[in-house]
Amino acid sequence: MLTLPFRVSRGRALLGSAAGLVVLGLLVWWLAPIGTASPSGSVTFSTGVTTGVYQRYGTLLKEDLARDLPRVSVDLRDSEGSQQNLARVATGEADFTIATADAVAKYRKDGSPGADGLRGCARLYDDYVQLIAAKSAGISSVADLRGKKVGVGQEGSGVRLLAERILAAGGLDPEKDVDPVLAGIDTMPGLLEAGKLDAFFWSGGLPTTAVQELSARYDIRLVPLDAALVEKLHTSGGASSRYYRSAEIPADAYGDIRNTTPVPTVAVANLLVTSDRIDSDLVEGFTRTVIKSRDRIGHKVHPAQLVDLRTAIYTDPLKLHEGARRYYQSVKP
Repeated sequence: MLTLPFRVSRGRALLGSAAGLVVLGLLVWWLAPIGTASPSGSVTFSTGVTTGVYQRYGTLLKEDLARDLPRVSVDLRDSEGSQQNLARVATGEADFTIATADAVAKYRKDGSPGADGLRGCARLYDDYVQLIAAKSAGISSVADLRGKKVGVGQEGSGVRLLAERILAAGGLDPEKDVDPVLAGIDTMPGLLEAGKLDAFFWSGGLPTTAVQELSARYDIRLVPLDAALVEKLHTSGGASSRYYRSAEIPADAYGDIRNTTPVPTVAVANLLVTSDRIDSDLVEGFTRTVIKSRDRIGHKVHPAQLVDLRTAIYTDPLKLHEGARRYYQSVKP
């Protein structure tokens, strides 16, 4: 006679437990963020030469990625510049990189391996072409480089691409009319100071630390690259020519050079690049961190301050990666 109430109580208890589990499950489902599973794994970010802006930007970005994507390990890998960076991402040696828009256009036009799989994450900041000459060399225009020892960047760099095109636009044969020296921003300032170069080309954000440090210890000048030269770049044709624009280096960009007026030059946009094989969640998180980290990184790498959410979406000549598109849609007003 005592078993019935026991069975009833046991049944009620089981029903109560089941109901409790359902409620708990619903509560967990309600509280848990939907679609915010953190990406995991390891990625390689191809940067640039050790004293260049790409490398400094990558180092600081890695710190923010460690906070925002704690399950993702980021390996930074130095490179010679844009052209090598693109080849690495396109062929799977790297997952993310930075490259100039003109280098991207050339890579695609040449039909280089993996070109069709390249995708854009963000338009970052503009590079400014800087033609640096020893003051004693008497160089005041591109034409004055004839017969001079000129640093034209490393083999896989965007600088090399630009230097050859600017020399040609200035009426010089890059192989015959100058003595070209293949070197990067990590060594060109020292070569100029030692008299082994008369001038060198560099393309980077303003100010570039290596140029700033050189100007503090050695008399140099910024050689103007005027609008007429930019027009010649445009009329030269080719897939990359439309990505160049006229710009100015502010008079106070390098205090020790003491320019009294801005110096005309050529500018080209930098893009954050990945490939279509990279997971959309990872690209979305990566892109989010790039935009969020602008101000913090910008305190140490000035060009990063110019990253703008309103223009970041324009990654021409690359299609926007679906993960990046998802991020921009999520922050669209």
